[in-house]
Amino acid sequence: MEARSILVPCVQELAKQPLTTVPQRYIRPDQDPTLLSTTISEPLPQPPVIDMTKLLSQDLKQTELQKLDHACKEWGFFQLVNHGVRTSLVESVKSGAKQFFDLPMEEKNKFWQTEGDIQGFGQSFVVSEEQKLDWADRFYMITLPSHLRKPHLFPNIPLPFRDDLDRYSAELEKLCIKILGLMANALAIEPKEITETFKEGTQIIRMNYYPPCPQPELAIGHSAHSDAGGITILLQVDDVEGLQIRKDGMWIPVKPLPNAFIINIGDTTEMITNGVYRSIEHRATVNSKKERMSIATFYSPRREAMIAPVASLVSEERPAQFKSMSVAEHLKWFLSRPLSGKSRLHELRIQNENHKE
Repeated sequence: MEARSILVPCVQELAKQPLTTVPQRYIRPDQDPTLLSTTISEPLPQPPVIDMTKLLSQDLKQTELQKLDHACKEWGFFQLVNHGVRTSLVESVKSGAKQFFDLPMEEKNKFWQTEGDIQGFGQSFVVSEEQKLDWADRFYMITLPSHLRKPHLFPNIPLPFRDDLDRYSAELEKLCIKILGLMANALAIEPKEITETFKEGTQIIRMNYYPPCPQPELAIGHSAHSDAGGITILLQVDDVEGLQIRKDGMWIPVKPLPNAFIINIGDTTEMITNGVYRSIEHRATVNSKKERMSIATFYSPRREAMIAPVASLVSEERPAQFKSMSVAEHLKWFLSRPLSGKSRLHELRIQNENHKE
């Protein structure tokens, strides 16, 4: 059964009003103060850039695999260039998403979340009427396997956007499996040890819209969290910064590269790699001048699969770090409460004797 989320107002419509202050329910004292790139005097380090053509090259593969290994261990994030997804398709998906969010409210209402379902326009993880809200609208939808698509959502998306999303969904599934296989190469284990778990997996696409905010320092676009799934591929729709990742105790704004995907490790991959590759806390900030849009594609193992550290990454020196659980159980548990950093993944850790102080 899918997790529930309480229905919330459309922030895009709210932001059209002549607001000078943020409505009380969107003021977020529970979040770290937002760090805007305009307030930073020195350039901060950025996630590594990985080149897919080098990973697939006989001569350059080993060096690029070492970079990938470092990115997954130390950052949990990287930007992927030369990823192989056609630029024309990516651009069509970007323009389609913009038009989709610009639909009149009466059209959008046909796609709005219904009671007890988190798919459609709205927000997730809202479990009480008193809960503080993000300054964002999202459109969340299961895209693969195709038989799980909601009949009132995907088939009713306007053309040609629907067809472009269909092709994009298929391309990103192939890319995810390729990346997972290369991660296995970087870990020096058999690719099947990881990729088998993800065969016929679940793919979710979430489009994010962050309107301009009158007091961006008081609000947050997306609460700090780590992703539940295996891999997330983020497509930045415009050139407006907003994604920040927590590294070495500080929030680092990510500068998206043109024609690149931003890839991050999810909790499921941290569990499968026995904590060698880490999911990282991240969030989205907002600004007072411009809207920002992004499209996140999440890929997880099929719902019946079990999540457990792969055998070849468990040893006497490094025993299993996480409890074994089904994907369905993990996702239900993840979606049932408000987002709160990485605290929930810590609850799944096994307290090994050699880790007790």
